[in-house]
Amino acid sequence: MKALRFDGGCEYASAEFADLCEKEGIVHKFTPPYTPQHNGVVERRNRALLNMIRCMLKSKNLPNYFWGEVASITTYVLNKLLQRGWRC
Repeated sequence: MKALRFDGGCEYASAEFADLCEKEGIVHKFTPPYTPQHNGVVERRNRALLNMIRCMLKSKNLPNYFWGEVASITTYVLNKLLQRGWRC
């Protein structure tokens, strides 16, 4: 992992986490709050993930309570695909 980008929330703003990232050579970045357009790559990835989940549920007529399982499978598939342009 080369870089982590956060939305400005307090979850990862501690000095201990910043020290860990620095020690491991990970760039620790924050974007301004309420600006999802700054996280373009992440937003596109989330949109692709949600579209695949909806497609899988609809194509097999699965009820919505399978959402979590389908999300897990879809995330696994997306992580295994070789995709150009996905960089941190």
